[in-house]
Amino acid sequence: MSQLPTRNRFFRMMWTADAFISSAVFETLRAIKSAYWSYSAWLYRWFRISGLQRVLVDLIDDGFTFGVVICFALLAYAVPRAPDPATMLNNGREYAITFTDSDGNIIGRRGIRQNDNIPLNEIPPVLIKAVLATEDARFYDHFGVDVIGTLRAMIHNTHGGSKQGGSSITQQVVKNILLTPERTMQRKVHEAFLSLWLEERFSKDQILKLYLDRAYMGGGTYGVEAASQFYFGKSVRDINLPEAAVLAGLFKAPTQYAPHANPEASRARSDVVLYRMLDAGAITQGELLQAKRNPAQIVEQNILASPNWFLDFAYKDTLDVLKRQNIKNDYVLEVKTTINTRLQNASQAILNDVIDNIGPDRLFTQASSVTMSPDGAVRQIVGGRDYEDSQFNRVTNAYRQTGSSFKPFVYLTALLKGYTPETIVIDGPVCVGNWCVHNFSPGFRGAISLKTALTHSINTIAVKLLLYAGNNNATAGRKKVEETARLVGITGNLDPYATMAIGTSALTLMDLSTGYATIANGGKLAHPYAVQEIRRPDGSLIYNHDTNEKDLPQVVPAAKIAQLVTMMRSVVTSGTATAADLGFEPVAGKTGTNANFRDAWFMGFTGHYLTGVWVGNDDNSPMASSKGLAVTGGVVPAPAWKRIMSVAEFGLKPIGIPGVPLDGSYSAPPTSIPDPALPNAVAEQASPQVASNDEATALAATADAGEQADTDSKDILNNMIDMFQPTSSDTAAAAPRKKPRIKQAQAPAPKAQRKSLFELLFGRH
Repeated sequence: MSQLPTRNRFFRMMWTADAFISSAVFETLRAIKSAYWSYSAWLYRWFRISGLQRVLVDLIDDGFTFGVVICFALLAYAVPRAPDPATMLNNGREYAITFTDSDGNIIGRRGIRQNDNIPLNEIPPVLIKAVLATEDARFYDHFGVDVIGTLRAMIHNTHGGSKQGGSSITQQVVKNILLTPERTMQRKVHEAFLSLWLEERFSKDQILKLYLDRAYMGGGTYGVEAASQFYFGKSVRDINLPEAAVLAGLFKAPTQYAPHANPEASRARSDVVLYRMLDAGAITQGELLQAKRNPAQIVEQNILASPNWFLDFAYKDTLDVLKRQNIKNDYVLEVKTTINTRLQNASQAILNDVIDNIGPDRLFTQASSVTMSPDGAVRQIVGGRDYEDSQFNRVTNAYRQTGSSFKPFVYLTALLKGYTPETIVIDGPVCVGNWCVHNFSPGFRGAISLKTALTHSINTIAVKLLLYAGNNNATAGRKKVEETARLVGITGNLDPYATMAIGTSALTLMDLSTGYATIANGGKLAHPYAVQEIRRPDGSLIYNHDTNEKDLPQVVPAAKIAQLVTMMRSVVTSGTATAADLGFEPVAGKTGTNANFRDAWFMGFTGHYLTGVWVGNDDNSPMASSKGLAVTGGVVPAPAWKRIMSVAEFGLKPIGIPGVPLDGSYSAPPTSIPDPALPNAVAEQASPQVASNDEATALAATADAGEQADTDSKDILNNMIDMFQPTSSDTAAAAPRKKPRIKQAQAPAPKAQRKSLFELLFGRH
């Protein structure tokens, strides 16, 4: 076929193009094939091998082939995933929180000690030179992995003697921030690759700043600023050459060379740093000698002077706020707390005085207290006798039977259902199933008002109110009382029995205080908090409680709360808590004493503050129960409450409480409770109202029968309620109970050897 199959011009063009392409492809493939065979013939002619030589070449060739495959597989396994530059700087960070009072005075720290707010240009050059001379002299010359330095360290280490590290500062930053400290080949490969990645994305100065801020420096400190504050009591901006040498020496082994723990090792390490600086030309011989003659002075640490139980609570509250407010990427924080430092110190001194002077004869070794404003702002927490001996917080973590201090929630349930303080109820026998409740004092009072029943803590009435709430069904009544308790903020587990009405449930002092705070707040739900403000180190505000938190909801009608408070006021004026009456302003509250005298409580409030006080033993053993020495809520906790609240209320204008206005029947407020300008008056006014066993005995003799048990009725109640007593594992503390210190019959110690309460609070003047 010499002619194209058609005369159509378009189709003729298509056929021509097809023929050209086909011919070009054919000729190209033929040329490649020809070149391949020519190359093969050339190789065969010049590189032909056989026999053992060929076998060896084949093995080597296959080895290289498989080696390349294996290398790529290992590389894929070992090379780490590149981190997100936006979040990597906070990888693995812990919080470093400084707590202050309302005036900005530091009261303590929690978390790690760290402050990364010092710019690199404000860090003294002498410290930077010391760090570079000691840790990575070629930092500004290498690309992240110091090959020359690594080879030099390997050669040096083969000769024995002291070992040198080959890791650059960049590699150490990667290890501190992005990796774990495990010693594996995979981690070393990760470290090398991430060092290159870090050098590509950050400047040398940024990497050095990360190193100076994030390295552990011993003593719980991270970074040179926190370490300088901890060891020298001043900012890193103000350190000198000897102090810079101490800090630079910590990077290698912070625990081993920490100056507060190992001063001799620290001094030797500082000398090493100084000589390396001399070798690097960073200092002169004269500066080295001067630094050795005047070594750094380490300040003493006094970590036990802080209000540690309060700080433990404030730290947990801070973490809750950060999570709730979705505050991220801020780890170095300054938190302004709600603490009243004068009240905190006074409360600790008062409770220690109660334990030391009353506890031995009355067989209790621990006490705790918490004070908060009606909205829940916590002003003081005393979690026990001595934080150094036991860090267990008996305010927030000890679950103890509440006794009659739980009854206000039962009475509030009845008020919500229609009862009033003047409603007549019958004090008489009452049983729920096979359990029959008895009063502490024998017999029954017959027809009495609801107010009288609460005033004298009548057990039968509390159970009858529970039955009334459930329309004579104990299970339904218990659920109604539980609903009321939840309504006012109590979160702990409540007993699933009718005995709940007389306080067999085990709650923490903080939980019970929250419920009382809601009552003191006129029915607005209280929530305990310790964080007022959170700021960054530069002072910028992150969180403010007043603006960031929602208004407190009204969970109980104010009129019902007023009715309950008038009844609780009667408990203080003519009931079981007369020892708690301040006299100059209204006080309302409720005492509580559980079965076998294992726990004694007083929960009370004024218009300004709610305070709860508990006394007992960590091992849940009974306190004194014999006539004249029995520890009830009105005998020990109530007077201790009065002493604490006398300090809390000093200087405040008296105000009324819900349902109980301030009127002319109250005395003038005191004018001499603690005032540093009047030490004698302070000592007199702040001296214990119940500081001796004689006074406590007198109170016990006159205590209301509702809290003072006779032998027969006490045994009956013990047998009834022992089955509901929590085990020691639920209630006891981390530390074992101390053996009570028995006072010997001897002449009192000279007064000059004993500190007054004023001296305990304010020191000697």
